[in-house]
Amino acid sequence: MAVTNLILTALATNLFQDTVSANAAVVVKASSGTLYAIHIDNSLNAAATYLKLYDSAGAIVVGTSVPDFVLMAPAAFVGNILISTNGIVFAAGLQEASVTAGGTAGTTSPTSNTVVSIVYT
Repeated sequence: MAVTNLILTALATNLFQDTVSANAAVVVKASSGTLYAIHIDNSLNAAATYLKLYDSAGAIVVGTSVPDFVLMAPAAFVGNILISTNGIVFAAGLQEASVTAGGTAGTTSPTSNTVVSIVYT
């Protein structure tokens, strides 16, 4: 896992980046906040990758814990998912994980690195 958190002072936001997003949940923020944008680089994978987002500050078990959002990045996809200027509020905290199957049950990590970047406050 290679995770970076930066403060984007000029935008009054934070940038989280996981360069090896996989099947273990990683904390983006351990308290409430707002999600504004997501960038997914799935260019090294020949299959779709599913980004699972959890509104939780507690322990997440990927494959058992129900994700609040699941976003599919097609094979070789690189792109942005802009939420909105108002963003999506998360009440408890925000965690992310990437797997090869959508829904709750998927637990297999992508074959190659998937890079996930998240802009939040």
